[in-house]
Amino acid sequence: MHADEIAIDDGTVRRLVAAQLPDWASLPLRRMPPVGTDNQLFRLGDDLLVRMPRIHWAADSALTEHAWLPRLAPHLPLPIPAPVALGEPGEGYPWHWTVVPWIVGDTPTEQTFDSEEWAVSLASFVRACREVPPLDGPVKTEGRGAPVDRLDDWVQEWTARADPALVDRDAVLAVWADALAAPSYDGEPRWFHGDLHEGNLLVRDGRLAAVIDWGAAGRGDPAIELNAMWGYLPASVAELYRAEVGLDEAAYRRARGFALAPSISALTYYRDTAPEIARGSLGTVRRLIASL
Repeated sequence: MHADEIAIDDGTVRRLVAAQLPDWASLPLRRMPPVGTDNQLFRLGDDLLVRMPRIHWAADSALTEHAWLPRLAPHLPLPIPAPVALGEPGEGYPWHWTVVPWIVGDTPTEQTFDSEEWAVSLASFVRACREVPPLDGPVKTEGRGAPVDRLDDWVQEWTARADPALVDRDAVLAVWADALAAPSYDGEPRWFHGDLHEGNLLVRDGRLAAVIDWGAAGRGDPAIELNAMWGYLPASVAELYRAEVGLDEAAYRRARGFALAPSISALTYYRDTAPEIARGSLGTVRRLIASL
């Protein structure tokens, strides 16, 4: 998926667990199918999951999640995978890693999860996250949830690299210009997840059961959570989700920018290595253009 990602073999993980977490050394270890873009996952016994960052930009995520998810968890209405152990670099593996609880559930689809329930329950979680006390948590200064104009160089670069046969570059930049022109967020930085796509949600018995993979989380502009409208939620309930989240028009406009930034880059970056992600990103870009 990434030209510069590191390979993580099962034997390395077994040795790391045995050396650093000997109480779990006898548990069976099973490599999970590749999902997501940042971590390789390993099932450890029945109740645990090992998360190993595999790309340099995710190298600090284990430390961040270990520091903050246990503090966030008591304030949230749904389970989150707060780490139960933090692993150190070793055995040739260069970064920290975590062990988190295994949470039972399935990835939602429009066929298996009622769309209105999806919108309402996810929005309820977003509102709860927004009301978590600051806890002196990290405030984003770049990337998701930071002031949207910090992404300008990124969007300009990847728009210029986008295939004009797939997207109208001028239309892309019109979406971006509107996001930059929206009034800035000047409130208290709020906690957010930042990546609420279906792969980071678990459902069980027809209900949202957990929100996982908090690598993009932090405090900042709550508009970031509206980006689910253009790529992650069923289109039929996007406006319901927007109403339930309860942010203003300026947030909606900034959110289009937050949704555009990762999508316009993924469209090209993953074209050959993860075509499914590239196709989804193209759909998001086209929906954003249509929304303007």
